[in-house]
Amino acid sequence: MRQTLKEVYNLLKYRTPINLSYMWNFGSIAAYALFIQIVTGFMMALWYIPSVDQAFDSVEYIMREVNYGWFFRYTHANGASIFFLAVYIHMARGIYYGSYTYPREWVWYTGFVIFMLMVVTAFFGYVLPWGQMSYWAATVITSLISTLPIIGNDLLTFVWGGISVDQPTLTRIYGFHFLLPFVIAGLVVLHLALLHQHGSNNPIGVVSKDSTTFHPYYTIKDTLGIWVVNILLIALVCFYPNMLSHPDNYIPANPEVTPLHIVPEWYFLPFYAILRSVPNKAGGILLLMLALALLALFPLISRPPIRSGAFRPLFQVLFWFFAADCVLLGWSGGNPVAPPYYQICQIGTFFYFAFFAANYALILFERRRLGSGTPPPL
Repeated sequence: MRQTLKEVYNLLKYRTPINLSYMWNFGSIAAYALFIQIVTGFMMALWYIPSVDQAFDSVEYIMREVNYGWFFRYTHANGASIFFLAVYIHMARGIYYGSYTYPREWVWYTGFVIFMLMVVTAFFGYVLPWGQMSYWAATVITSLISTLPIIGNDLLTFVWGGISVDQPTLTRIYGFHFLLPFVIAGLVVLHLALLHQHGSNNPIGVVSKDSTTFHPYYTIKDTLGIWVVNILLIALVCFYPNMLSHPDNYIPANPEVTPLHIVPEWYFLPFYAILRSVPNKAGGILLLMLALALLALFPLISRPPIRSGAFRPLFQVLFWFFAADCVLLGWSGGNPVAPPYYQICQIGTFFYFAFFAANYALILFERRRLGSGTPPPL
């Protein structure tokens, strides 16, 4: 008990740069959103039945018969959107201010692993209501495994637990969806430990002796951010609970009726647009894997001589162009695979990869202009 109190004390007295802006709030907001997801998910698990015959009805039972069941369900569904929004902004801030650079590369790597586990967990959660969109999203996405050479078909049969998406598939998805949030929580602890090893980055990207304690100065700022998130989440839950959901998911799953258009959740849409920008299934998967690999390995391929983007005007143009391109990919990915949306997906995909190439060229130009090679550690 004494050791635990000592660790809490050290955390509160953790030295933090004095010039952190509210953009540094989104890490704590993401952690808070994860806590909400675990609590509301556990409450729903008390009544949810992972059966292809009863899953849809059990969700409706939670919504209609369980006291405050509608609140837990809508909070869990919309909380996932808050979680992803916070993580996306958190990652964007890291890219803009160079928080991924030496000596914090492993903070970025662990963060990316957390992000990938979030994607898998959210996809599994999308399947669990067993609505029409859930069933066909599970069928389409998992069938991509068959493109793997040699072992693809056998691995797909193993994942499905049979020759099609059915009861064994739902059982496995439910088990992993319940387990993975706790794995994510453990990785968050590791992520924070690695961050505290070298300290937080700051908007100017220069190590300074000017620092202050995390508490009370930044606990107050984090608390304000969390209350803003609470207001936003309550507004979504109470007034616009289905604004971010697809109406077809309120139709029970029917393997004999294919929806006209498969639409994943909004936070998957940019990567979904990249996946479908190539008419060949295997080519789309390779392109998607490359897009994720470039993001994962960003500390290796982006080593600017000036850490913070606040002092790199050309990078600022690239960054905001990249952000706009991701929004464009998300919008086009949510529309049918037809002109002009298909062509917009291809254009957006081209500019997605062009950002990494242009950023690398810009770094070479900056090093040459500054007369430096690989920048020394700050």
